[in-house]
Amino acid sequence: MRILPDISNTALLLQSTTKQFVAVFAINLMTVLFPATAADRPIPPTRDPNTPGYVTATELPDGAVPPIDVDGNFIVGPTHSPAPEMEVKEGVPKGKVFDLVMESTDSKIYPGIARAKDTYGTVDPNDPAKLVVTTSYPAPYTRKVAVYVPAQYVPGTEAPFIVGADGPDHRLFTALDNVIAQHRVPTMVAISIGNGGGDAQGSQRGLEYDTMSGLYAEFVETEVLPLVEKRCGVKLTKDPEGRATMGCSSGAACALIMAWYRPDLYHRVLSFSGTYVNQQWPHNPETPHGAWGFHETLIPNSPVKPLRIWMCVGDRDLYNPNVMRDNMHDWVLANERMADVLAEKGYPYQFSFVKNARHCDPAMKAQLLPQALEYLWQGYPIADAK
Repeated sequence: MRILPDISNTALLLQSTTKQFVAVFAINLMTVLFPATAADRPIPPTRDPNTPGYVTATELPDGAVPPIDVDGNFIVGPTHSPAPEMEVKEGVPKGKVFDLVMESTDSKIYPGIARAKDTYGTVDPNDPAKLVVTTSYPAPYTRKVAVYVPAQYVPGTEAPFIVGADGPDHRLFTALDNVIAQHRVPTMVAISIGNGGGDAQGSQRGLEYDTMSGLYAEFVETEVLPLVEKRCGVKLTKDPEGRATMGCSSGAACALIMAWYRPDLYHRVLSFSGTYVNQQWPHNPETPHGAWGFHETLIPNSPVKPLRIWMCVGDRDLYNPNVMRDNMHDWVLANERMADVLAEKGYPYQFSFVKNARHCDPAMKAQLLPQALEYLWQGYPIADAK
C-alpha cells in the first residue's frame, strides 16, 4: 500500500510554537489536499525501537549498516546516506535492460479488475476485520516488465534471478551492476514486474499482492518467465535456491507470499516496509486476517520452510491508513512480530528497524539495498568470484 506525501515534515518546518499547533496544522493540510481520505489516514507516529514488546535489537552507529553475515535484529539511522553501489560508476560493466509489455487480455490468471474511483469499502458490521468492497468491476490493464540481464551473463547458461514487484525498478539494476562486478552476489537476472493498477482491497494490485495463495507465483511462473526467456535470450534456473523475490509494502507481502506458498520455486525474500497486515481481498476464511496471519498463526504453527528473509521497516511507517480499526493495521508492529516469530522458529533472517524513515522511504532503500542483496544471497555460489 502506498503512503501519502510526508505532510508531517512540512508542518514541522513552519516553526510553530507548540506541538499541538503542528499536529492541527498537519491534519488540516491533509484535509485540504486529500479530503476523501484524510480522516482515514492519521499521520503515523514515530515509533521507538525499544518499545516494550518489540524485539531486542543491536543499535548500530549512525550511518552504519548491518553486517551481511549476521542474522537477527538491528537499529539503523537516523542518517541515511546512499550506498556507493547505488550510483552509476564509470568502468563498471552495465547490464542490458529489456522493456516488455503484457496485456491483460493475454492473461489466463489475471484478466483485470478495478475499483471505482473515490470508493474504498465498508467494514462488515459483524466482523471489524473484514472489509466489504462492492465497487470492483472487470477492467483491462497494461503491465510493464523490465528485465535486467547483467553484462557478465553467458548466453545459454542457467541464471539465478530475482523477481521484483511494482516495477520497473532501475535503482535495483544500478545496484546489481555494482555488486555483481564486485563479486558480492551471483551474476543474476532481475525481473521487475509492474502491477496491474490500483491499490489495496478491490484493486488489481491488491488482488495480485495481498491474496494469500500461490496464484501470483503461478502467474509469474507460467506467464512472465516464459516471456522473459523468449524475448530476452536468457535461461532461468529452476533451482529455488537460485530464485529470490523482493518488494516494498504490499509488494513485499507478495514476495513472502510467493515463497511461502511455493517454496519449490523461491527460497529468498527481500522486504521493505512489508504489508504484513489484514489487507487481503476477497475475504478467505482459511486466512481470515490476510498477511497478518503470517506472524499470528502461519509461521508459528507451520514446519520451518527453506527460506532466507531480509526485511526492514521505518520508524514512521504506516499505522491504520484506512477505515478499518481492527488492531491489525500497524506496519511497524507487524514487522516487529515477524522478526519475533522468525527468530522463535529458527529462520535465517535479518531485520532492520530504521530510524527517521517513512513507508518505503527512498533514502532507506538507497542506504540498505546493496547490503540486503548480499545478505540475501549468502550460501549461493558466485562462479566468477576471485
